[in-house]
Amino acid sequence: MMDRDVVALDDPVGASLSGPHAHLARRLGRAVTYLPGVATFSAVPADAGAAEWADLARLLGRGEFADLFSCPATPPSDWEPVFTLEGRQMIWSDSSRAGQPPAEPDINVVELGADSVPEMLDLVERTRPGPFRPRTHELGTYLGIRDDGALVAMAGERLRPPGWTEISTVCTDPAARGRGYAAHLVGALVARIVAREERPFLHVAEANSGAIALYERLGFVARKRVTFRGFRTP
Repeated sequence: MMDRDVVALDDPVGASLSGPHAHLARRLGRAVTYLPGVATFSAVPADAGAAEWADLARLLGRGEFADLFSCPATPPSDWEPVFTLEGRQMIWSDSSRAGQPPAEPDINVVELGADSVPEMLDLVERTRPGPFRPRTHELGTYLGIRDDGALVAMAGERLRPPGWTEISTVCTDPAARGRGYAAHLVGALVARIVAREERPFLHVAEANSGAIALYERLGFVARKRVTFRGFRTP
């Protein structure tokens, strides 16, 4: 596969909301965020001034959470810091594998939709893979694995900068770990993304060495370090 332009990955939220996720966007001036219930990710330009921060505050409302993801701009002092997390952005580079999931013939992968949201939210609550809300599944395809009917693992597509698709919400119930479910789901998503001539990428907490090792085994390489930040509007 030819290398895609990676510039869009420097502002994955803004690029997604100006491109494939435009139908899920709320926008005011140069500030943009997702519709309520889909995601709290928000973006302003790197050179944002008082006007852009005021527009984002109006979009979100007073006292609301603004997940600025990896946006480098710093909000005004009256925006309350909520969290800071060091992470890395990784891109899939192993075209020799053609995005094939590991050979696990006994694993049955199912596609998850709106009717699966209660189960998905329950699994996220038990595993804490990152933000997931009642409409997050609208961002892309979500795949799951069931054990005796119960959802025990899932992963899905999140941000969609042009030419790229982010793999996210990779999680497995603690009682079902060690069975290769995460690797199988990520491999299945890679195959789907590559088949539509896009390139997979993902984000991972820097402290999550186990996940980083898994993604490296599946053909992902680090592109850059990032800092994730969240704030509450004044």
